Amino acid sequence: MNAEGLVEVVLPGKVEPEGLQIRHGAVPSVGPGQLLVRMEATGVSFAEQQMRRGRYYDQPAFPFVPGYDLVGTVLETGEGVEPGLAGTRVAALVKVGGWASHVLIDAADAVPVPDGIDAAQAETVVVNGITAWQMLHRTARVRSGQTIVVHGANGGVGSVLVQLAHAAGVKVIGTASARHHDALRERGVAPVDYRTQDVAARIRELAPAGVDAVFDHVGGRSAVDSWSLLAPGGTLVCYGSASTRDDEGSKQLPVLKLLGRVWLWNALPNRRRAYFFNVWAGRALAKNRFRTRLRADLTQVFGALQRGDITPQIAARLPLAQVAEAMRLAESGTVAGKIVLHP
Repeated sequence: MNAEGLVEVVLPGKVEPEGLQIRHGAVPSVGPGQLLVRMEATGVSFAEQQMRRGRYYDQPAFPFVPGYDLVGTVLETGEGVEPGLAGTRVAALVKVGGWASHVLIDAADAVPVPDGIDAAQAETVVVNGITAWQMLHRTARVRSGQTIVVHGANGGVGSVLVQLAHAAGVKVIGTASARHHDALRERGVAPVDYRTQDVAARIRELAPAGVDAVFDHVGGRSAVDSWSLLAPGGTLVCYGSASTRDDEGSKQLPVLKLLGRVWLWNALPNRRRAYFFNVWAGRALAKNRFRTRLRADLTQVFGALQRGDITPQIAARLPLAQVAEAMRLAESGTVAGKIVLHP
């Protein structure tokens, strides 16, 4: 038995960040095929910002424990699991449940974290790294010498996308507010200010023949502009609807509209392609294949971290008990990188 107590953050309903609740309880018992992981680092992603507003398209019913991913040490292994995993550091993509001191995960969902990578550093590239890697290399299949646009190039996913693209020999145009432009230039990115410039017009000036791929998390009108920026043979990858975060009404409608646009664009007689990327796609129908691909891709991302192709961007490290402050900071739009929570 584990002598420590469980500490977790509960999202009770649509609340302001201060409405998040800290709950104490017993550490859960490990079951067959499971691991009990002591969380060392988890993070605040855009998904949780949508969830607290009831705007994430497939979030569970309130109340629940948020937390899209985590990194931690295996404390106990369940029946049928290799006992040698105890004491090792692993990462996992969980969608919900990560904002807790102790988390049960299926052993098959655990990905080993290589030695020499700090837990907080690893946390910055779990959901962000998997998303960036798969969009870049599996969906858009970018090649050296191509030019891409990354919206929100200073953000969690965007900053990893920029670095992975640079490592692949790809030129990057990135949108961000002016305060982040110097940092983007240092990474070899041509910055565009989405607040004061006509984004589409400026990108056309930088790439008159069009770009090979656009990665758009904004949705709405931005996705339409992004489609128009593609060169023949280009690929649009939509992976969110950030522009509707504060909207009222159906949380599914923005995604359904985006899916409808993607279908329509792909039905047109042209050489461009559009995709709506969902990191969970395929899990329901082919769980083993999903897990194998996720493990392979996250291992590639950790390798890029070890080589220095990716520099972890940690905006702040805060204890789980200060989750309200962490959420406020993440939603402020003033920081670059990941807000990391620790026990």
